[in-house]
Amino acid sequence: MSQTWDESVDVLVVGSGAGGMMAALVASHAGADALVIEKTEQWGGTSATSGAGIWIPASDQARAAGFEDSAEAAFRYVRALSADNVPDANIRAFVENAAPMLRWLTANTDINYQAFPYPDYHAENPGGSPTGYRTHMPLPMDGRQLGRDVETLRFASPAASLFGYLNWHFDETYILLFRAPRWWLHLAKSLARYWLDVPFRLKSRKDRRLTLGNALAGGLRLALNRRGVPLWLNSPMRELVRENGRLVGAVIEHDGKRLRVEARKGVVLAAGGFDKNQAMRDAHSPLYDKALLSGGVEGNTGDSIRSGTAVGAATMNLQSAWAAPVFHVPGEDRGRLCTIERALPGCLMVNQRGERYLNEAASYHIVGQQMARRQRDHGDASPSWFIFDNRYRHRYPVGPLYPLLPKWLHRKAVRDMVHSAPTVAALAQRIGVPAKALEASIARFNTGAAKGEDPDFQRGQAAYDKLYGDARIAPNPCLAPLDSGPFHAMPIYPGDIGTNGGLVTDGEARVLDEQGVVIPGLYAVGNNAASAMGESYPGAGVTIGPALTFAYLAARNMTGANG
Repeated sequence: MSQTWDESVDVLVVGSGAGGMMAALVASHAGADALVIEKTEQWGGTSATSGAGIWIPASDQARAAGFEDSAEAAFRYVRALSADNVPDANIRAFVENAAPMLRWLTANTDINYQAFPYPDYHAENPGGSPTGYRTHMPLPMDGRQLGRDVETLRFASPAASLFGYLNWHFDETYILLFRAPRWWLHLAKSLARYWLDVPFRLKSRKDRRLTLGNALAGGLRLALNRRGVPLWLNSPMRELVRENGRLVGAVIEHDGKRLRVEARKGVVLAAGGFDKNQAMRDAHSPLYDKALLSGGVEGNTGDSIRSGTAVGAATMNLQSAWAAPVFHVPGEDRGRLCTIERALPGCLMVNQRGERYLNEAASYHIVGQQMARRQRDHGDASPSWFIFDNRYRHRYPVGPLYPLLPKWLHRKAVRDMVHSAPTVAALAQRIGVPAKALEASIARFNTGAAKGEDPDFQRGQAAYDKLYGDARIAPNPCLAPLDSGPFHAMPIYPGDIGTNGGLVTDGEARVLDEQGVVIPGLYAVGNNAASAMGESYPGAGVTIGPALTFAYLAARNMTGANG
């Protein structure tokens, strides 16, 4: 080992999300000595807090479910949606290698993904799938296999757990949401399993039944542990080291010491976007201007993007984010993604003028973009108001507000978010919108909803809209009049679940400089890299699906496994 280095490995991975751990795991299987470093005291990154859906065209799992797909159809679909500055080669690299990546992941970890009948977000477009089976979800895993490492795994997002601590699987959402037969028994068993996990319950709030993002992160960490790949917490990267044109290592902090770490085969940047860096948002992404409203984790401050540019890397689409409507509970450090509530019958959204301005049931990315643009152009959409009647209040959850549970039993921060009144006019006064406008908006909405129609925004017509509707309601599962007082309102904001512009990469995740030339030894994946989706969101899982796929390609490239 060179005297200039304190540590030396083949592959240094910066960031412990799904992309980072996947890169380290693939490199290890190829015979490389890998090290993962994480700047915070918890591992798993934003991936661990997510739903962990991955968008994978033409997978073995989809074929087993009877869905015949092709990478070419997926390419047509993504290419039409993605930004013009995203090369065809990057999109092809993803759609052609996603299924092989998933096959490798399934064979080399305990993670078990299943294809779901989850429609693409623009399923009616050429190459889109209205029947789904491109989005895959992980099955739960037993976190006890991780030993003490489970204690430092990031908690699931409050929007993806019950009561802020109970992990649940995608299927269980529907059991509880629509109160299927014996739903209460299912809930009681889940609560009993959690609270009877002693003595562990005495020292941690962590649910050791890992689901969604916790299952993906946990499965990857378990595989790394079995291969003896270390993961250092509280170890931020301070700068990259480039010598004679090649990226050769990095300077990090670990155990209070500043270390120079050599990376003989390469460095993989997988430390997320700049979700929580307000200065970078102000400079690059003014449409999504509030770091507090992002669903990203606190460590996503763009360090690796800035370090990349410091050694000559080019950037692209820094203005872009995975847009989303979010609820924000006072005192919390992030926004809570609003996915399901908007499509359920008996609600609508209005701006501060009391007017509807979008299809509430569209994908969260489309709704988030429309909200942000409305705010930019008119200044009346942040917050917008999520309006629902009392029938909806007792049937469905609204962010942190649970049905059946009286308002007074919710914590004060949640109670303060909810405004209620016996009439629409009184509600308008309480939330500061023109009463006549709100009454007119609800009256017009109710007229169409009674017939299952939305002449203004066609809510409930697209395949994706219906996914989260209530199938018990006919003729349109997304529409019902708001006619049962008292009436309620909660503020909802244009936010995001992460930025997705970053370092420019090629089809093997190699970072490029301003002249389009590869910087040898430097790779970027996930939200560290400019997304192959551009500013679009083709379907559930186009964040983590490409992160895993390009991590797979990066590790294979640097170890020579790609041939």
